[in-house]
Amino acid sequence: MTLLLGARVLDPGAPAGPAAVEIVDGTITRVGPAGAERGDHVVHLDGAVLTPAFVDAHVHATSTGLLVDGLDLTGCPSPRALLDAVRTRAAARPGALVWGHGWQEQDWDGPVPTRAELDRAAAGAPVYLSRIDVHSALVTGDLAGGAPDGPVTADAHHRARRAALDAVDGPVRDAAQRAFLADAAAHGIGVVHECAGPDISSRADLAALLAADGPDVVGYWGEAVATADDARDLLAATGAHGLAGDLFVDGSIGSRTAALCAPYSDAPGCTGNRYLDLDAVAAHLAACTAAGIQAGFHVIGDAAAALLVDALRRTPPGRVRHRVEHLEMVDAAQIAVLAGHGVVASVQPLFDACWGGEDGMYAERLGPRARAMNPFAALHAAGVELALGSDSPVTPVGPWEAVRAAVAHRTPGSGLTTAQALAAHTVGGHRAAGDTDPLAGRIVPGAPASYALWDGAVGDGRVGTCLRTVQRGRVLHDTLR
Repeated sequence: MTLLLGARVLDPGAPAGPAAVEIVDGTITRVGPAGAERGDHVVHLDGAVLTPAFVDAHVHATSTGLLVDGLDLTGCPSPRALLDAVRTRAAARPGALVWGHGWQEQDWDGPVPTRAELDRAAAGAPVYLSRIDVHSALVTGDLAGGAPDGPVTADAHHRARRAALDAVDGPVRDAAQRAFLADAAAHGIGVVHECAGPDISSRADLAALLAADGPDVVGYWGEAVATADDARDLLAATGAHGLAGDLFVDGSIGSRTAALCAPYSDAPGCTGNRYLDLDAVAAHLAACTAAGIQAGFHVIGDAAAALLVDALRRTPPGRVRHRVEHLEMVDAAQIAVLAGHGVVASVQPLFDACWGGEDGMYAERLGPRARAMNPFAALHAAGVELALGSDSPVTPVGPWEAVRAAVAHRTPGSGLTTAQALAAHTVGGHRAAGDTDPLAGRIVPGAPASYALWDGAVGDGRVGTCLRTVQRGRVLHDTLR
């Protein structure tokens, strides 16, 4: 038996306060006032904060882990700096794949590098550098597949990413996945939802991740099917939990590939990309519903949201709750349909923190339409279950940063309370994966011992470092030993 004494417990369904937590055989057996308890292992916490282990409801493990030894271009100030970084890496490892991520061009003092410039900097090495949103990339000619000069987007980007990942061998991939899972555990995360698929990774990549040690992995495979038998066969072939995640209906605002009803404010005539039509979305929903398999889609633009809602109206009710990723541009009538169908929304609050507001990238791309983006409060009020995540590597893994961003939404009235955000990043993540256990994500008697300990106060949503992460009794991260 383990006793945790002197912690301030933050449970999504109860008032915060100091408590003693008793754990036996991986299950919480008591939460209450401290007394004269005895146990095999007593941990005196002196006011540390105890929360449920967090669930990151949208990640890309390998792509994130590759950045441990790749080029982190977040904050890269100019095209010249990007080329210098590629040149230095290519010189250090002649011929090896240069994998990088995170560049954003809107504040640069010049155009993005040409393919010829990138080829020269790489000196013959293949280069894949994803934009911050991972919906376009700068690549060398050997990965471009004949696409026009400039960043590759849409299907050309999907092909380039597959080719780049094919150049990553098994040991490097496994090391990247281990690095990602260890980092997630060190941030208090006990469960991650991997959003895999043929346009993102590979079946081998997903299989390796599902077999890795660390936080629990709920794997999704984003590939459309037309019949219930197809859905069952694909689920069995991939080992996935559901046919959802990044099954792309559209792209992203930053790369101007999110599907819009009216053109982008900074690109007249451009309304983004539509990767699936209404019939394909409706067929996938119907097939998965009939098979009892969770379906889901990547939806960002308002035209994509309208398409999903139209498909839901065609879909008879089933016994599973489907999910939608991102859902950044959605109106009240559409929210009502989503709520009525029990759809879970997997959302990323740091998107708003990074690109929202009157002077952010969303306003630049969309004008006044940006003010209505990411309406977390309206979704919650309508009864749509929310699950928070990072979409790592798009934004960093960091549950408290996501909680704070959800609360401090850059559009007044669109944010959540701290309690709501905490619930969405714990209980909501379990609900998003179809877990109906009412105790999942809670610190209550009878719940699995899945918790994280933190060394700071949380009155304003801020904590220090994670001291320990435990998932179903398994210690994933520990600094207290």
